[in-house]
Amino acid sequence: MAADATGITAARITLVSGPASSGKSVWAEHLAAASGLQVCYLATGPQLPDDPAWQARLLAHRQRRPRHWLCQDVALALPEALQGIQSGQLALVDSLGTWVASGLDLEPDSWERHCQALQQVLPTVAGPVILVAEETGWGVVPSTAAGGVFRERLGSLTQRLMPSCDAAWLVLHGRALDLMRHSVPVVDAGIAAGTC
Repeated sequence: MAADATGITAARITLVSGPASSGKSVWAEHLAAASGLQVCYLATGPQLPDDPAWQARLLAHRQRRPRHWLCQDVALALPEALQGIQSGQLALVDSLGTWVASGLDLEPDSWERHCQALQQVLPTVAGPVILVAEETGWGVVPSTAAGGVFRERLGSLTQRLMPSCDAAWLVLHGRALDLMRHSVPVVDAGIAAGTC
């Protein structure tokens, strides 16, 4: 893949994570644009037409993206959408958090099947993939059971997908940190072969 002006080269599977409003989507979009490939933006979030704040957020994302990028609303059908990526295309998944939220009502066994499907399809995608993921475990403990399930599922999912990634970025306060250069893997995290 082509490198951008800063010398950053997009990898086969890249994970970009960070807290809310950290700049993670902007950084992921930068990496995608620098690839020189046709970008297929896979949006996993709900439409929520009656939520003005959510609509404003969606509009901001749409206005920031180049008009020639392909965009597909995939919700829970992310593995199937990734199978449709062709050679010469790059899949930008924004985000794993909204994908988890789409499946929050699923029973653990059903959710596990979705996680396995995603984990199995990622290495087979015909083009590079950039995954955007929210960091949820740094704040207060969720006050609801659903919030706790969301936090655990997303944290487990990102740990489970990380071994498949050959690039990873943590974005904080508008700054991107290369996790592959400046970190070491946690030995025997017990997640890679476990459930999400």
